[in-house]
Amino acid sequence: MVGHLHQAGMQVTPDADQADVVIVNTCSFIDSSKEESISHILEAHAQRGLRKKRKDQKLIVAGCMSQRFSKELPADLPEVDAFIGLDQITQVAPIIDGLLGRPVSAQVTATTSTPAPHGHTTSEGPVSFVTPRSTYIPDYNTPRFRLTPKHTAYIKIAEGCNHPCTFCIIPQIRGRHRSRTVESVVAEARALVKDGVKEINLISQDTTFFGMDTWEERPNPRTPVDSSKGTALTTLLRELNAIEGDFWIRLLYTHPAHWSDELIKTIAECPKVARYIDIPLQHISDRMLKIMQRETSGDYIRDLLKRIRAGIPGIAIRTTFIVGFPGETEADVEELAEFISATEFERLGVFRYSQEQGTRAAKMDDQIDTREKDRRYRRLMSLQKAIAAKVSARSIGTNLKVLVEELGVARAEADAPDIDGRVYVSDALPIGAFAEVKITGSKDYDLLALAKGDKPKAFKVAKVAQ
Repeated sequence: MVGHLHQAGMQVTPDADQADVVIVNTCSFIDSSKEESISHILEAHAQRGLRKKRKDQKLIVAGCMSQRFSKELPADLPEVDAFIGLDQITQVAPIIDGLLGRPVSAQVTATTSTPAPHGHTTSEGPVSFVTPRSTYIPDYNTPRFRLTPKHTAYIKIAEGCNHPCTFCIIPQIRGRHRSRTVESVVAEARALVKDGVKEINLISQDTTFFGMDTWEERPNPRTPVDSSKGTALTTLLRELNAIEGDFWIRLLYTHPAHWSDELIKTIAECPKVARYIDIPLQHISDRMLKIMQRETSGDYIRDLLKRIRAGIPGIAIRTTFIVGFPGETEADVEELAEFISATEFERLGVFRYSQEQGTRAAKMDDQIDTREKDRRYRRLMSLQKAIAAKVSARSIGTNLKVLVEELGVARAEADAPDIDGRVYVSDALPIGAFAEVKITGSKDYDLLALAKGDKPKAFKVAKVAQ
């Protein structure tokens, strides 16, 4: 979206006091994200009322919440001037021109309310440009303006999801899975590496399903990665690994049902693919996995993790689990706790189940109260904290390659941006560059390291929130 604004010659500012238009980009995955989005929208509206110089400032709400509640929001949030969904990214500039009464170069269509010429708001309320079904996917030719640090970037390789998980609203918001071409992703990655990026994070709602939607033989949600049937994630990883340069490729959001021995072998044979995988498992109890419709079983998951660790030496596995799902018993939680203790995941997060309107799980009996969800959450996260401390301590005395994130702070291959631990290093190491360091200490999720010539120092991380 920001790329299209820049392409149209518009200036983007973080200071709302200077803006003719304020855009609030929303999330709608769980209740807390919706509440946060609405809070920001109302705050933006309240603030523009206090600005004498910006009394005509327009307010646009974009993103998943606009898409999901396209019929309800114009009536529920009359403070907003316009709503745009997931497929209006390419039209954001002409929509803004219309709101400001400027000549509009591209055709845009309002879908609700009664727009005045060029999409102006009217006395009847906000204008909605949201289309019912999302089909958009970014491509290499999509303009982009990176908001990440210069050394790290995200590439969205696909959009949408075909999985039937009973707790998830994403397929209804984002639509069915649709992959970019390998050529498009590789072209974008090559340009990013040329621009100095040292870490490429591959993302989508279901990264392991990449390319499989183009197969002649239609795959189901349990089909494993297999490049003999057509383009697959393994095809993409080998092409990305062949790009010249010193950089990491990180895999995020891989669904366990699609993992295969071919994918394990490909990661092992591609040195630029970070020894780190993000594989949300959600539970280990067969009963819960069936109710969640996760397309996996406890035995399948245990066997897969053994094969991944045996096939990719040094791999760090990140996963997430849901507690408090409807019908979850104390026995299910106990089985999950025992599994976490036995597996010792290098990285792990736990979510409290959120009863999402429009999902099958929201209508299930045996909903669990908030206090019990919190108790189960605290139990598992306390367990993982002890495991994380043990995992971190194993690194003491080893040498690691790290990417310096900011002054005195770096990340290793096992640490994805924003969500995992940190490696505290010398302030002298250049930001945005790789460095070889020796691990000298650990504290829960974080490590302390020395580079050549460094003097030992105390482990001080009090200023960092974990």
